Amino acid sequence: MINNKSQRVVFFGSGYYTIPIVEKIKEHGLVLVVTTEPAGEFVDYLKKENIPYIYSKLKKEEDILRIKGVEPDLGILASYGAIIPREILYLFLKGILNIHPSLLPKYKGPSPVQYAILNGDTKSGTTIIKLDEKIDHGPIVEQEEIALFGNETLKNLTEKLFTIGREMIIEIVQKIEDGLPIKETKQDSFGEVFTKKITKDDGFINLDSPPAPDQLERMIRAYYPWPGVWFHAPSLARGTLANKIIKLLPQGKLQVEGKNIMSLKDFENGYPEGQEILKKLNMA
Repeated sequence: MINNKSQRVVFFGSGYYTIPIVEKIKEHGLVLVVTTEPAGEFVDYLKKENIPYIYSKLKKEEDILRIKGVEPDLGILASYGAIIPREILYLFLKGILNIHPSLLPKYKGPSPVQYAILNGDTKSGTTIIKLDEKIDHGPIVEQEEIALFGNETLKNLTEKLFTIGREMIIEIVQKIEDGLPIKETKQDSFGEVFTKKITKDDGFINLDSPPAPDQLERMIRAYYPWPGVWFHAPSLARGTLANKIIKLLPQGKLQVEGKNIMSLKDFENGYPEGQEILKKLNMA
């Protein structure tokens, strides 16, 4: 159930790691959730908690009217996965706050966590910005930095950054409720980096020209659990491996298509061509 306060909040987001954010926001006047996720753990949570929601990328007039109908004051966005159109943006009297998992202006766009890991960054963080008409461009309201240690995966770093964002956003929402001023700092274009959307093909590696070992290790962590780092076993491989898809996983593990996860050592010992494949990857 949600706690209806005088401030009316709409949340835009998707993904299981945004559930704790919604859990906090529902005590601060949450009236509607807009998600690009048609089903899954996030939607199951909304149903269980009886939180009103719509599945929408905000291209249908009926969905825009639904948002307008709740007379929103404040919007909160986290991992929504679609552009907020201008006509929605200006419905919110107090604006829309975006929880972004990077140290803006670095890593704008859809894949900030992956890029931080791929580039071997030694720090990351979470930024709260006030949304404007450009992607991840609005003024910074708050930012918190953390150290990276070279063992983070997409999964656990995303969870950590959104956990930090949850605490940050609740403090800001409380200030807004109390009528306190919110400081906004214009983003500096210096250091601006844009990211692209990650596809399944980004995880593909060619056994004949594999990435350098350090780059491959970062790819494995940056693309776990999706899209994963994967390759096709050689078509002339002996036994049962021929043309199978093999996924490389963190912590020295892999998974042959149709098989359980195993260690690199078990793969090497269990398949005649295992050692040859691992040598090509500089992992033997």
